[in-house]
Amino acid sequence: MSTNEDPILSLKEDLAAAVRVPPASAELPVTHLNSTDATRGQPLVQRAQTRRAELAAYLETLPATSLRERTDIETAISMVDEQLTGDLEQMSDATRAALSRWLELNKHLAELASDGAEKPA
Repeated sequence: MSTNEDPILSLKEDLAAAVRVPPASAELPVTHLNSTDATRGQPLVQRAQTRRAELAAYLETLPATSLRERTDIETAISMVDEQLTGDLEQMSDATRAALSRWLELNKHLAELASDGAEKPA
């Protein structure tokens, strides 16, 4: 380092060279986005109905021998059906809280262990 060179600038340049940042064009890893997260920002009732429909569709694809999975999904559907009754335009705070809790509790239900796996036939 010469006497005219700024030591802080030199340190910044050394740090920048040491830290390798991938270029902006580098592909990011694929992450699974479930319907609960994908519908964020939409009305709560619509989000719950979307997730309920997704679970019902998945339930149709499950073989009768998958008792544990079927029971979990059927229980989740029956829980949300209890909340999706009455005037859905003017829900009570308790109902809104229950729907929000249901979405969070069941957002990973029926997800496959790996992204490459296929749904059962």
